[in-house]
Amino acid sequence: MQRVLLLITLALVSWSSGIAQIPSNAGKVAVESDPLVAKATDPPRDPVYWKRVADGMSRALITHFWGASFPGYPERYYFNYGSDLSNMTTNHYWPQAHAMDVLVDAYLRTSDPYYLDFFPLWWKGAPTFNFSGREEDPWWNVFVDDMEWMVLAQLRMYESTGRPEYFAKARQIYNDWIWPTWGPDSEAPWYGGITWKTDVKKSKNACSNGPAAIIAARIYQQYDNLPDPGKKPKQAYLEEATKIFDWLRSRLFEPTEGKIFDNMNANGNISHASYTYNQGTFIGAAHELYKITGNRAYLSDAVKAAGYVVEKMSLNGGVLGNSTSGDGGLFNGIFFRYFVRLINEPDLDANARARFHAYLTHCATVLADEGLNRETMLFGGNWHKAPAAGDAVSLTPHLSGCMLMEAMCLLKPLP
Repeated sequence: MQRVLLLITLALVSWSSGIAQIPSNAGKVAVESDPLVAKATDPPRDPVYWKRVADGMSRALITHFWGASFPGYPERYYFNYGSDLSNMTTNHYWPQAHAMDVLVDAYLRTSDPYYLDFFPLWWKGAPTFNFSGREEDPWWNVFVDDMEWMVLAQLRMYESTGRPEYFAKARQIYNDWIWPTWGPDSEAPWYGGITWKTDVKKSKNACSNGPAAIIAARIYQQYDNLPDPGKKPKQAYLEEATKIFDWLRSRLFEPTEGKIFDNMNANGNISHASYTYNQGTFIGAAHELYKITGNRAYLSDAVKAAGYVVEKMSLNGGVLGNSTSGDGGLFNGIFFRYFVRLINEPDLDANARARFHAYLTHCATVLADEGLNRETMLFGGNWHKAPAAGDAVSLTPHLSGCMLMEAMCLLKPLP
Protein backbone atom coordinates (compact mmCIF):
# COMPACT_ATOMS: atom_id res chain seq x y z
CA MET A 1 0.00 0.00 0.00
CA GLN A 2 2.98 2.33 0.63
CA ARG A 3 3.90 1.96 -3.03
CA VAL A 4 0.39 2.99 -4.07
CA LEU A 5 0.50 6.09 -1.82
CA LEU A 6 3.89 7.05 -3.25
CA LEU A 7 2.54 6.66 -6.77
CA ILE A 8 -0.43 8.87 -5.88
CA THR A 9 1.92 11.63 -4.67
CA LEU A 10 4.18 11.45 -7.72
CA ALA A 11 1.23 11.32 -10.08
CA LEU A 12 -0.35 14.40 -8.56
CA VAL A 13 2.86 16.40 -9.06
CA SER A 14 3.01 15.36 -12.72
CA TRP A 15 -0.70 15.94 -13.24
CA SER A 16 -0.62 19.44 -11.69
CA SER A 17 2.02 20.64 -14.14
CA GLY A 18 0.04 19.31 -17.09
CA ILE A 19 -3.41 20.46 -16.10
CA ALA A 20 -2.22 24.02 -15.66
CA GLN A 21 -1.85 24.19 -19.43
CA ILE A 22 -5.57 23.61 -19.98
CA PRO A 23 -7.53 26.83 -20.51
CA SER A 24 -10.17 27.26 -17.80
CA ASN A 25 -12.71 28.68 -20.21
CA ALA A 26 -11.96 29.06 -23.88
CA GLY A 27 -15.38 30.54 -24.54
CA LYS A 28 -18.82 30.22 -23.00
CA VAL A 29 -21.24 27.78 -24.57
CA ALA A 30 -24.56 29.27 -25.59
CA VAL A 31 -27.49 28.08 -23.49
CA GLU A 32 -30.13 26.76 -25.82
CA SER A 33 -33.20 24.62 -25.25
CA ASP A 34 -32.42 22.56 -28.35
CA PRO A 35 -29.40 20.32 -27.66
CA LEU A 36 -28.57 20.21 -31.36
CA VAL A 37 -28.24 24.00 -31.73
CA ALA A 38 -25.45 25.21 -29.47
CA LYS A 39 -22.54 23.60 -31.26
CA ALA A 40 -21.07 26.41 -33.35
CA THR A 41 -20.02 28.22 -30.17
CA ASP A 42 -18.27 25.22 -28.62
CA PRO A 43 -14.54 26.06 -28.65
CA PRO A 44 -12.48 23.37 -30.39
CA ARG A 45 -10.33 21.12 -28.18
CA ASP A 46 -7.69 18.66 -29.33
CA PRO A 47 -7.33 15.06 -28.05
CA VAL A 48 -4.49 16.07 -25.72
CA TYR A 49 -6.88 18.42 -23.91
CA TRP A 50 -9.43 15.69 -23.23
CA LYS A 51 -6.73 13.25 -22.11
CA ARG A 52 -5.43 15.77 -19.58
CA VAL A 53 -8.89 16.39 -18.19
CA ALA A 54 -9.57 12.65 -18.01
CA ASP A 55 -6.25 12.10 -16.23
CA GLY A 56 -7.00 14.84 -13.75
CA MET A 57 -10.46 13.51 -12.94
CA SER A 58 -9.43 9.85 -12.62
CA ARG A 59 -6.58 10.78 -10.30
CA ALA A 60 -8.96 12.99 -8.32
CA LEU A 61 -11.19 9.93 -7.95
CA ILE A 62 -8.34 8.13 -6.22
CA THR A 63 -7.12 11.11 -4.20
CA HIS A 64 -10.52 12.16 -2.87
CA PHE A 65 -12.52 8.91 -2.72
CA TRP A 66 -10.23 5.86 -2.43
CA GLY A 67 -10.51 4.94 1.25
CA ALA A 68 -6.90 3.81 1.71
CA SER A 69 -5.66 7.18 0.46
CA PHE A 70 -6.42 8.65 3.89
CA PRO A 71 -4.32 8.29 7.06
CA GLY A 72 -5.85 5.87 9.51
CA TYR A 73 -7.53 3.69 6.85
CA PRO A 74 -4.66 1.61 5.42
CA GLU A 75 -6.82 -1.31 4.27
CA ARG A 76 -9.97 0.50 3.23
CA TYR A 77 -9.76 -0.78 -0.34
CA TYR A 78 -13.03 0.81 -1.23
CA PHE A 79 -14.28 4.03 -2.80
CA ASN A 80 -15.93 6.23 -0.19
CA TYR A 81 -19.38 7.58 -0.97
CA GLY A 82 -18.29 11.18 -0.32
CA SER A 83 -15.07 13.06 -1.05
CA ASP A 84 -12.40 13.51 1.61
CA LEU A 85 -14.12 11.32 4.22
CA SER A 86 -17.34 13.37 4.03
CA ASN A 87 -19.50 10.24 3.64
CA MET A 88 -18.19 6.80 4.55
CA THR A 89 -21.39 4.78 4.48
CA THR A 90 -21.01 1.36 2.89
CA ASN A 91 -24.61 0.53 2.00
CA HIS A 92 -24.05 1.49 -1.64
CA TYR A 93 -22.56 -1.46 -3.53
CA TRP A 94 -23.04 -0.69 -7.20
CA PRO A 95 -20.95 2.53 -7.46
CA GLN A 96 -17.90 0.42 -6.62
CA ALA A 97 -18.21 -1.32 -9.98
CA HIS A 98 -18.34 1.96 -11.88
CA ALA A 99 -15.38 3.37 -9.99
CA MET A 100 -13.43 0.27 -11.01
CA ASP A 101 -14.65 0.75 -14.57
CA VAL A 102 -13.13 4.24 -14.57
CA LEU A 103 -9.77 2.84 -13.45
CA VAL A 104 -9.99 0.25 -16.24
CA ASP A 105 -10.73 3.10 -18.67
CA ALA A 106 -7.69 5.01 -17.46
CA TYR A 107 -5.43 1.96 -17.60
CA LEU A 108 -6.53 1.00 -21.12
CA ARG A 109 -5.99 4.56 -22.27
CA THR A 110 -2.58 5.12 -20.67
CA SER A 111 -1.08 1.64 -19.96
CA ASP A 112 0.09 3.26 -16.73
CA PRO A 113 0.74 0.64 -13.99
CA TYR A 114 -0.32 3.30 -11.48
CA TYR A 115 -3.91 2.33 -12.21
CA LEU A 116 -3.19 -1.39 -12.46
CA ASP A 117 -1.97 -1.46 -8.87
CA PHE A 118 -5.51 -0.79 -7.65
CA PHE A 119 -7.04 -3.82 -9.39
CA PRO A 120 -6.14 -6.50 -6.80
CA LEU A 121 -6.81 -4.11 -3.92
CA TRP A 122 -10.32 -3.36 -5.16
CA TRP A 123 -10.82 -7.07 -5.84
CA LYS A 124 -10.20 -7.65 -2.13
CA GLY A 125 -12.13 -4.66 -0.82
CA ALA A 126 -15.34 -4.69 -2.87
CA PRO A 127 -16.71 -7.97 -1.45
CA THR A 128 -15.34 -7.16 2.01
CA PHE A 129 -17.49 -4.03 2.27
CA ASN A 130 -20.51 -5.50 0.46
CA PHE A 131 -23.45 -4.76 2.76
CA SER A 132 -25.44 -7.91 1.88
CA GLY A 133 -22.99 -10.60 0.89
CA ARG A 134 -23.65 -14.24 1.65
CA GLU A 135 -21.36 -16.59 3.53
CA GLU A 136 -21.01 -18.77 0.43
CA ASP A 137 -20.41 -15.81 -1.86
CA PRO A 138 -19.39 -12.38 -0.53
CA TRP A 139 -19.99 -10.87 -4.00
CA TRP A 140 -23.71 -11.73 -3.88
CA ASN A 141 -26.10 -8.84 -3.33
CA VAL A 142 -29.83 -8.51 -2.81
CA PHE A 143 -29.97 -6.18 -5.83
CA VAL A 144 -29.54 -8.24 -8.99
CA ASP A 145 -28.50 -5.19 -11.00
CA ASP A 146 -25.76 -4.44 -8.45
CA MET A 147 -24.30 -7.88 -9.15
CA GLU A 148 -24.57 -7.18 -12.88
CA TRP A 149 -22.52 -4.00 -12.62
CA MET A 150 -19.89 -5.98 -10.70
CA VAL A 151 -19.83 -8.62 -13.43
CA LEU A 152 -19.43 -6.03 -16.17
CA ALA A 153 -16.51 -4.45 -14.29
CA GLN A 154 -14.90 -7.87 -13.78
CA LEU A 155 -15.22 -8.73 -17.47
CA ARG A 156 -13.42 -5.50 -18.33
CA MET A 157 -10.76 -6.21 -15.70
CA TYR A 158 -10.21 -9.55 -17.41
CA GLU A 159 -10.09 -7.99 -20.88
CA SER A 160 -7.46 -5.48 -19.73
CA THR A 161 -5.23 -7.88 -17.77
CA GLY A 162 -5.95 -11.45 -18.90
CA ARG A 163 -6.21 -12.52 -15.26
CA PRO A 164 -8.46 -15.62 -15.34
CA GLU A 165 -9.86 -15.16 -11.84
CA TYR A 166 -11.68 -12.00 -12.93
CA PHE A 167 -13.47 -13.77 -15.75
CA ALA A 168 -14.18 -16.87 -13.67
CA LYS A 169 -15.88 -14.82 -10.98
CA ALA A 170 -17.90 -12.85 -13.52
CA ARG A 171 -19.10 -16.02 -15.22
CA GLN A 172 -19.97 -17.65 -11.90
CA ILE A 173 -22.02 -14.68 -10.64
CA TYR A 174 -23.93 -14.52 -13.92
CA ASN A 175 -24.65 -18.24 -14.06
CA ASP A 176 -25.40 -18.75 -10.35
CA TRP A 177 -27.14 -15.55 -9.32
CA ILE A 178 -28.30 -13.50 -12.31
CA TRP A 179 -29.62 -15.76 -15.09
CA PRO A 180 -31.56 -17.97 -12.60
CA THR A 181 -33.78 -14.98 -11.76
CA TRP A 182 -35.20 -15.08 -15.31
CA GLY A 183 -38.84 -15.90 -15.92
CA PRO A 184 -40.45 -18.34 -15.93
CA ASP A 185 -41.40 -17.87 -19.57
CA SER A 186 -44.99 -18.94 -18.98
CA GLU A 187 -45.64 -16.81 -15.91
CA ALA A 188 -48.21 -14.10 -16.60
CA PRO A 189 -48.13 -11.17 -16.95
CA TRP A 190 -44.33 -10.86 -17.20
CA TYR A 191 -43.53 -13.91 -19.37
CA GLY A 192 -39.87 -13.78 -18.52
CA GLY A 193 -37.53 -10.97 -17.58
CA ILE A 194 -34.63 -10.70 -15.13
CA THR A 195 -35.67 -9.77 -11.59
CA TRP A 196 -34.53 -6.45 -10.13
CA LYS A 197 -34.23 -7.34 -6.43
CA THR A 198 -34.40 -10.75 -4.87
CA ASP A 199 -36.66 -9.72 -1.97
CA VAL A 200 -39.15 -7.80 -4.14
CA LYS A 201 -41.74 -10.03 -5.75
CA LYS A 202 -41.61 -10.00 -9.55
CA SER A 203 -40.33 -6.53 -10.30
CA LYS A 204 -38.72 -6.77 -13.74
CA ASN A 205 -36.70 -3.64 -14.43
CA ALA A 206 -34.81 -2.16 -17.34
CA CYS A 207 -31.80 -1.76 -15.04
CA SER A 208 -31.61 -5.51 -14.47
CA ASN A 209 -32.34 -6.64 -18.04
CA GLY A 210 -30.18 -4.29 -20.12
CA PRO A 211 -26.92 -5.09 -18.27
CA ALA A 212 -27.74 -8.83 -18.19
CA ALA A 213 -28.07 -8.88 -21.98
CA ILE A 214 -24.71 -7.11 -22.30
CA ILE A 215 -23.06 -9.63 -19.96
CA ALA A 216 -24.35 -12.66 -21.86
CA ALA A 217 -23.34 -11.15 -25.20
CA ARG A 218 -19.82 -10.34 -23.99
CA ILE A 219 -19.25 -13.81 -22.55
CA TYR A 220 -20.37 -15.22 -25.91
CA GLN A 221 -17.91 -12.98 -27.76
CA GLN A 222 -15.00 -13.92 -25.47
CA TYR A 223 -15.81 -17.62 -25.29
CA ASP A 224 -13.44 -18.95 -27.98
CA ASN A 225 -10.45 -17.13 -26.52
CA LEU A 226 -10.87 -18.49 -23.01
CA PRO A 227 -8.60 -21.26 -21.72
CA ASP A 228 -11.49 -22.49 -19.56
CA PRO A 229 -14.88 -21.17 -20.71
CA GLY A 230 -16.75 -23.57 -18.42
CA LYS A 231 -19.23 -26.34 -19.15
CA LYS A 232 -22.03 -24.12 -20.41
CA PRO A 233 -21.99 -24.09 -24.23
CA LYS A 234 -21.17 -20.92 -26.09
CA GLN A 235 -24.48 -20.72 -27.95
CA ALA A 236 -26.40 -20.68 -24.68
CA TYR A 237 -25.01 -17.23 -23.87
CA LEU A 238 -26.13 -15.80 -27.20
CA GLU A 239 -29.55 -17.33 -26.77
CA GLU A 240 -29.83 -15.78 -23.32
CA ALA A 241 -28.62 -12.38 -24.51
CA THR A 242 -31.15 -12.40 -27.32
CA LYS A 243 -33.94 -13.60 -25.05
CA ILE A 244 -33.27 -10.92 -22.44
CA PHE A 245 -33.05 -8.14 -25.01
CA ASP A 246 -36.19 -9.28 -26.77
CA TRP A 247 -38.04 -9.18 -23.46
CA LEU A 248 -36.72 -5.69 -22.70
CA ARG A 249 -37.64 -4.42 -26.15
CA SER A 250 -41.13 -5.93 -26.15
CA ARG A 251 -42.06 -4.88 -22.60
CA LEU A 252 -40.21 -1.66 -21.79
CA PHE A 253 -39.31 0.00 -25.11
CA GLU A 254 -41.42 2.58 -26.91
CA PRO A 255 -40.17 2.23 -30.51
CA THR A 256 -41.66 5.45 -31.92
CA GLU A 257 -39.71 7.80 -29.64
CA GLY A 258 -37.03 5.41 -28.40
CA LYS A 259 -37.94 5.76 -24.72
CA ILE A 260 -37.09 2.98 -22.25
CA PHE A 261 -39.63 2.54 -19.46
CA ASP A 262 -38.26 1.80 -16.00
CA ASN A 263 -40.00 -1.38 -14.87
CA MET A 264 -42.87 -3.83 -14.94
CA ASN A 265 -44.02 -4.33 -11.36
CA ALA A 266 -45.55 -7.19 -9.38
CA ASN A 267 -48.99 -6.40 -10.77
CA GLY A 268 -47.78 -6.27 -14.34
CA ASN A 269 -48.10 -2.48 -14.48
CA ILE A 270 -45.44 -0.54 -16.35
CA SER A 271 -43.76 2.54 -14.90
CA HIS A 272 -43.32 5.06 -17.71
CA ALA A 273 -40.47 6.85 -15.95
CA SER A 274 -37.31 7.04 -18.04
CA TYR A 275 -33.70 7.32 -16.91
CA THR A 276 -30.52 7.85 -18.86
CA TYR A 277 -28.78 4.72 -17.56
CA ASN A 278 -31.58 2.54 -18.86
CA GLN A 279 -31.29 4.25 -22.22
CA GLY A 280 -27.57 3.55 -22.09
CA THR A 281 -27.71 -0.16 -21.33
CA PHE A 282 -30.44 -0.68 -23.92
CA ILE A 283 -28.10 0.98 -26.45
CA GLY A 284 -25.23 -1.19 -25.22
CA ALA A 285 -27.18 -4.44 -25.46
CA ALA A 286 -28.57 -3.63 -28.90
CA HIS A 287 -25.10 -2.69 -30.14
CA GLU A 288 -23.51 -5.87 -28.79
CA LEU A 289 -26.14 -7.98 -30.55
CA TYR A 290 -25.67 -6.02 -33.76
CA LYS A 291 -21.94 -6.72 -33.68
CA ILE A 292 -22.61 -10.43 -33.21
CA THR A 293 -25.47 -10.91 -35.68
CA GLY A 294 -25.22 -8.07 -38.20
CA ASN A 295 -28.97 -7.57 -37.85
CA ARG A 296 -29.52 -3.88 -38.55
CA ALA A 297 -32.74 -3.87 -36.51
CA TYR A 298 -30.55 -3.87 -33.41
CA LEU A 299 -28.57 -0.89 -34.66
CA SER A 300 -31.79 0.94 -35.51
CA ASP A 301 -33.09 0.37 -31.98
CA ALA A 302 -29.86 1.69 -30.49
CA VAL A 303 -30.01 4.84 -32.62
CA LYS A 304 -33.63 5.43 -31.66
CA ALA A 305 -32.85 5.11 -27.93
CA ALA A 306 -29.87 7.46 -28.25
CA GLY A 307 -31.96 9.99 -30.15
CA TYR A 308 -34.49 10.08 -27.33
CA VAL A 309 -31.79 11.17 -24.88
CA VAL A 310 -30.44 13.83 -27.21
CA GLU A 311 -33.80 15.24 -28.25
CA LYS A 312 -36.02 14.72 -25.19
CA MET A 313 -33.78 14.48 -22.12
CA SER A 314 -31.22 17.24 -22.76
CA LEU A 315 -33.07 20.42 -21.88
CA ASN A 316 -30.57 21.78 -19.34
CA GLY A 317 -28.79 24.19 -21.65
CA GLY A 318 -28.37 21.43 -24.20
CA VAL A 319 -27.10 18.86 -21.67
CA LEU A 320 -28.69 16.33 -19.37
CA GLY A 321 -30.28 17.24 -16.06
CA ASN A 322 -28.23 18.05 -12.97
CA SER A 323 -27.83 15.14 -10.58
CA THR A 324 -25.65 15.84 -7.58
CA SER A 325 -25.98 12.79 -5.32
CA GLY A 326 -27.43 9.33 -4.82
CA ASP A 327 -27.96 6.64 -7.42
CA GLY A 328 -29.08 9.22 -9.96
CA GLY A 329 -25.63 10.76 -9.97
CA LEU A 330 -24.39 7.73 -11.91
CA PHE A 331 -27.13 7.53 -14.52
CA ASN A 332 -25.67 9.98 -17.03
CA GLY A 333 -22.21 8.43 -16.96
CA ILE A 334 -23.58 4.99 -17.78
CA PHE A 335 -25.35 6.47 -20.77
CA PHE A 336 -22.14 8.08 -22.03
CA ARG A 337 -20.22 4.80 -21.65
CA TYR A 338 -22.41 3.01 -24.17
CA PHE A 339 -23.30 6.04 -26.28
CA VAL A 340 -19.72 6.68 -27.40
CA ARG A 341 -19.36 3.10 -28.62
CA LEU A 342 -22.43 3.57 -30.75
CA ILE A 343 -21.02 6.80 -32.20
CA ASN A 344 -17.82 4.96 -33.13
CA GLU A 345 -19.72 2.12 -34.84
CA PRO A 346 -18.48 2.05 -38.47
CA ASP A 347 -21.92 1.13 -39.81
CA LEU A 348 -23.70 4.04 -38.15
CA ASP A 349 -25.44 6.42 -40.54
CA ALA A 350 -23.21 9.44 -41.21
CA ASN A 351 -25.88 11.97 -40.27
CA ALA A 352 -26.59 10.22 -36.98
CA ARG A 353 -22.87 10.04 -36.24
CA ALA A 354 -22.43 13.76 -36.86
CA ARG A 355 -25.38 14.67 -34.61
CA PHE A 356 -24.32 12.37 -31.80
CA HIS A 357 -20.67 13.39 -32.11
CA ALA A 358 -21.58 17.06 -31.76
CA TYR A 359 -23.86 16.33 -28.80
CA LEU A 360 -21.24 14.36 -26.86
CA THR A 361 -18.62 17.04 -27.52
CA HIS A 362 -21.02 19.74 -26.37
CA CYS A 363 -21.76 17.89 -23.12
CA ALA A 364 -18.05 17.45 -22.39
CA THR A 365 -17.29 21.09 -23.19
CA VAL A 366 -19.99 22.38 -20.84
CA LEU A 367 -18.80 20.12 -18.04
CA ALA A 368 -15.16 21.09 -18.51
CA ASP A 369 -15.87 24.83 -18.80
CA GLU A 370 -18.59 25.28 -16.21
CA GLY A 371 -19.06 22.22 -13.97
CA LEU A 372 -15.48 21.19 -13.18
CA ASN A 373 -13.38 22.64 -10.36
CA ARG A 374 -9.95 23.10 -11.96
CA GLU A 375 -8.13 22.98 -8.62
CA THR A 376 -9.59 19.74 -7.26
CA MET A 377 -10.68 18.29 -10.62
CA LEU A 378 -13.97 17.26 -9.03
CA PHE A 379 -17.39 17.36 -10.70
CA GLY A 380 -20.39 17.58 -8.39
CA GLY A 381 -23.19 16.88 -10.86
CA ASN A 382 -24.22 20.47 -11.61
CA TRP A 383 -23.29 21.07 -15.23
CA HIS A 384 -23.27 24.84 -14.93
CA LYS A 385 -21.68 25.36 -11.49
CA ALA A 386 -18.46 23.82 -10.26
CA PRO A 387 -18.16 22.74 -6.63
CA ALA A 388 -16.07 25.04 -4.48
CA ALA A 389 -12.69 23.77 -3.36
CA GLY A 390 -13.94 22.90 0.11
CA ASP A 391 -17.28 21.43 -0.90
CA ALA A 392 -18.04 17.77 -0.29
CA VAL A 393 -18.71 15.97 -3.56
CA SER A 394 -20.61 12.71 -3.97
CA LEU A 395 -18.92 9.75 -5.61
CA THR A 396 -21.68 9.07 -8.12
CA PRO A 397 -21.73 12.38 -10.05
CA HIS A 398 -17.95 12.54 -10.10
CA LEU A 399 -17.93 9.08 -11.68
CA SER A 400 -20.37 10.32 -14.34
CA GLY A 401 -17.98 13.16 -15.11
CA CYS A 402 -15.05 10.74 -15.35
CA MET A 403 -16.99 8.51 -17.72
CA LEU A 404 -17.86 11.45 -19.97
CA MET A 405 -14.21 12.49 -20.21
CA GLU A 406 -13.11 8.93 -20.89
CA ALA A 407 -15.76 8.80 -23.60
CA MET A 408 -14.22 11.88 -25.19
CA CYS A 409 -10.87 10.10 -25.24
CA LEU A 410 -12.48 7.18 -27.09
CA LEU A 411 -14.46 9.34 -29.51
CA LYS A 412 -13.14 8.97 -33.04
CA PRO A 413 -12.90 12.08 -35.24
CA LEU A 414 -15.49 12.55 -37.92
CA PRO A 415 -14.34 11.61 -41.44
